[in-house]
Amino acid sequence: MDLRSATKEIRSGQVRPIYVLYGKDGYRIQEFVSFLAEELLGKEGQDMGIVKFDTSETLLDEAVLEAESPSFFHPHKLIIVRDQTVLAAGKEGKLNHQTDRLLSYLAEPCETSTIVFLVQAEKLDERRKLVKRLKELDVLLQFQELEGNDLLRWMIKRAQQQGRELEESAAELITMRCGNRLQQLSQEVDKLCLYVGEGGAISRREVELLTIPSLEEDVFALVDAMAALQTGRALQLYRELLLRKEEPIKIVALMARQLRIMLQIKELEGHRYTPQQIAGHLGLHPYVVKLSMEKARRHEPSALARELSRLAELDFQMKTGQIDKVLGVELFLLRMGA
Repeated sequence: MDLRSATKEIRSGQVRPIYVLYGKDGYRIQEFVSFLAEELLGKEGQDMGIVKFDTSETLLDEAVLEAESPSFFHPHKLIIVRDQTVLAAGKEGKLNHQTDRLLSYLAEPCETSTIVFLVQAEKLDERRKLVKRLKELDVLLQFQELEGNDLLRWMIKRAQQQGRELEESAAELITMRCGNRLQQLSQEVDKLCLYVGEGGAISRREVELLTIPSLEEDVFALVDAMAALQTGRALQLYRELLLRKEEPIKIVALMARQLRIMLQIKELEGHRYTPQQIAGHLGLHPYVVKLSMEKARRHEPSALARELSRLAELDFQMKTGQIDKVLGVELFLLRMGA
């Protein structure tokens, strides 16, 4: 079963007696549970209509017994079972769970109860009899972590649900600064939506204003200033990094990494790789590749290789005490400007 079909069914009142939600994306799993609870119990009924179990502490039979028992407080009951051992592949717990009781229950489930398994694992153990039966019932819902365009679409949709427009380039910058954890991304999108107001549009300008630049982004700007021979700007960015207590050796390593990425992109472009292929081959964020490609086109591979060699020499001198770390980077930037 896919998420869209399950959502459509539930909204139409066709709720299955059991669901298994598994995958690494805990945020969307919890979102689905909240949606299901809202549809089944409403806001008022959730305090009394939800019963929770954990298979690391309680035998599975207890959850089945609860599902078989009638609900006294609400017409429907939602039994949430957090699990890492009964269904997950390669996991074993301290309790000896017997699944026959649940298999028997599934043959004739209670119409007023819904069991929801929450399994934060990439895959289920399909060798197990229970997993095979659940697969036959088509109640498995996988929640893989979103990435690439899927992640951008999720953010844009979240903004649309609040009556705002999130530009794709702005969404890319948010992920570059904040990573791909949906919990944090949702907070950043909500904050930006609140800032622009009803019907507002979120562009890169708003993201730059309201989110914190990552260290890699600041180093990227430093390398960009170096490449453009903007020595004053490069020194200013470097001193700002020092004020944030960033280590000069770490800064040099990130500068070298950025130049190496640009050099690799030049090489892959020569072999007619697409930006998406380059991102996959190098294991980089697509937005980082997009920006690096723009910068790389301004430079010859020989120039990038030469600066990489100089940074390697500087790194050696700093680590062996031949030059003061802070001063060494400043001299490197000044030499490039000259």
